[in-house]
Amino acid sequence: MKYDSYYEAHSLSLNNLEKFWETEAENLHWYRKWDRVLDDSNFPFFRWFVGGKTNLCYNAVDRHATGPKRGTAALIWESPETNQSQVYTYYHLYKEVNKFAGVLKSQGVKKGDRIIIYLPMIPEAVIAMLACVRIGAIHSVVFAGFSRESLAGRIDDAQPKLILTCDAGSRMGKVVKLKEIVDDALELATTEVEHVIVFNRGLDPDFPKTEGRDLDWATLLESQRRTYVEPEILDSTDPSYILYTSGTSGIPKGVLRDTGGYMVALLASMRQIYDCEPDRDIYFSTSDIGWVVGHSYIVYAPLLLGIPTVLYEGTPIHPDPAAWWRVIEKYGVTVVFSAPTALRILVKFPLKWIEERDLSSLRYFFLAGEPLDEPTYHWAKKTLNTKIIDHYWQTESGWSILTGRCIEDLPVKPGTAGVAALGYDLLVVDEKGNEMPNGEKGTLVSRAPLPPGTLLTVYGDDERYKKTYWEVFPGKRFYYTGDYAIKDEEGYFKVLGRADEIIKIAGHRLGTREIEEAVSSHEAVAETSCIGVEDPIKGTVVIAFVVLKQGFDPSDELKREIIHIVRRDIGPIAAPKAVEVVKMLPKTRSGKIMRRIMKGVYEGKKLGDLSTIEDDTSILEVAAAIEIMKDIKKE
Repeated sequence: MKYDSYYEAHSLSLNNLEKFWETEAENLHWYRKWDRVLDDSNFPFFRWFVGGKTNLCYNAVDRHATGPKRGTAALIWESPETNQSQVYTYYHLYKEVNKFAGVLKSQGVKKGDRIIIYLPMIPEAVIAMLACVRIGAIHSVVFAGFSRESLAGRIDDAQPKLILTCDAGSRMGKVVKLKEIVDDALELATTEVEHVIVFNRGLDPDFPKTEGRDLDWATLLESQRRTYVEPEILDSTDPSYILYTSGTSGIPKGVLRDTGGYMVALLASMRQIYDCEPDRDIYFSTSDIGWVVGHSYIVYAPLLLGIPTVLYEGTPIHPDPAAWWRVIEKYGVTVVFSAPTALRILVKFPLKWIEERDLSSLRYFFLAGEPLDEPTYHWAKKTLNTKIIDHYWQTESGWSILTGRCIEDLPVKPGTAGVAALGYDLLVVDEKGNEMPNGEKGTLVSRAPLPPGTLLTVYGDDERYKKTYWEVFPGKRFYYTGDYAIKDEEGYFKVLGRADEIIKIAGHRLGTREIEEAVSSHEAVAETSCIGVEDPIKGTVVIAFVVLKQGFDPSDELKREIIHIVRRDIGPIAAPKAVEVVKMLPKTRSGKIMRRIMKGVYEGKKLGDLSTIEDDTSILEVAAAIEIMKDIKKE
C-alpha cells in the first residue's frame, strides 16, 4: 500500500494497526490466512496473525526460485579472507537449501528441535539457517568469535540436537580454529549433543575429530538422495530462531522470534525504511550472521523481497581499506547497512581508498549499532556522496525502532536516530514512568503492543521476559528499551546510551557482569568493576578497575594476564583497553558499585549527586589511576 507521508502511515499503524499490518501481510504466501491479526489478550505475550499457516523459507526462497526470479542473483558471497567469491541464483539457493534440509531430516531433526550454528560468514551458514526454518527446527546462530565459555552457556540453555560448525574461520588473514572451540565448549557444557556436523574448508588440516559424534558435511550431502523437502506448514506464532544477547545478570538472554510476524515486519521494512525494490536494488549489510542485523538484513529481509544480498567474510580494512568499496563497485550495490564504528575506523586512512572506487550506484548508507556522532555523519555524507541514514534498534526488536527514513526521505537531523518506526508508540519517561517534556533526558519506552517481528519471550524464561522488559515501570504497559534518550519538538529522538549496565562495543552488547566475572577469575583480584567509556574509534571500550588481594602487587604483567583472561573467556571484543589498580571502588552505602562515577571521572564529566557514596576518597583513587594511565599514554 502506498502512503502519502510518514505521518499518515505512522498514524494508521497506531490507530488502525490491524488494517495496517493485514495489508502488509497480504504480500506474502500463507497456506492458511489468519483468524486474528493480533491477539493481545495475554499481556505482554503478543501474538501476530493467529491461526495463520506459513513457512519462512518458502517465502524467502521457494516463491522466487519457482517463479520468474529463478535465474536471478539471490546470495552474493565475497571473502577477501580466502580470496573467493560466488553468486547463488534463487534456484541454486533453493536446491542447496533443500539438500541440506534433507541432511537434517536424515539426522532425525524435527519441528521444534534446536540447532546451534557456529559458522563464519560462508554460504553454508545461510543455507543452514534457511534449511532449519524450512523444516520447523529452531536455529540459534552463535557469533563465530565467541569463546568456548560463551558457546557452552548457549549450548546448555538451548539444549540443541545438533551443532553445525567448520574446521576454521579466518580473521585478518589469521586462522581461527572453530572446531577446537566447539570441542572445548562441549567439554564445559553439561548438555550432551548427538552430533557435530563439520564443514571442512581446508583451513585447519589437522582439526580434531571425535569418532561417532562428528559427521562430515560434504559426505552427508553426497549421500543425501532427497533433492526436495516439503516445507513444514507452521503456525504464524511458531518460533523461528533463538538469538542470545547479554543481560545485566551476566546470563545471556535467548530472544525468541516468531515466524509470521517476523516475515511480515521484515518485508514491510525493506520498502518502508530501506526504499528497496526488486529488479533495482542490491543490498549489502556488513554485519555478521551471529548478530540480529545479520539474521534480519543479510538473510531474511532481502530474500523475502527477492533482491540480491551480499554475504561478506572479512573486515573493512583487509587486505586493505578499499575492501568494502571494491564490493560495492563490483556488484553495483545500491543500499548498505553498516555501523558507525566501521566508519570511524576507515576515517583514519587516506581518502584515496574510497575515491579510487566507483560508488555511483549507492543510493543509501544506513548506520546503526551505536549512536552516529555528527562528525562521522558529516564525513560520510561528504566522502560517500550519498544519503546517510541513522537508525536504532535492538536484538529484541528484530528491526528498526527509530529511523531517519520511513515511507519518505525525512529531513536529516545529525545526532538523532530519527523518528519512531511504524507500529511504535514511543515515549521518554522519568524513573516513575511519567512522560518527560520534549528536550528532557529520560528512558526510552514504547507503549504496548509492540509491532510484529519483535521478541515472543525469553527462551525458557517467561518471567525474565516480563521482568526485564515490561515490569520496570509497574502499572504501566511500557516496553523498556534500556536506553536513555531525548525527544525534540518534531518527534526526533537522540539516543544517549544504556540506562542499565550493558556495555555496547562496536555494535556488540556485553554485560558488565560477565566481563567482571572473567576479570575476577584471576587469583590476584579481590574486586573489580568494568565500565564502558567513550572511544573515538569503537564508540565504547572497556576499562577495568581492580582491587587486589593482599600479597599481590600491581604490575604490567598482571594487567596483561587479566586482559588475556577476558579475551580467552569471552572474546577479543570484550578485552579491556586498560586495567587500573585501585585500593577501593566507589560504592553506595548499600554496597552497589557506582559505575557512573568511574565513567564520569574518566571522561571528565560532572559527577552529579554524590550523597549516597560510601567513601569519597574512592573517587580520588579512581582519578589518580586514570591520570597515571593517561600520563603513560602521553609518554
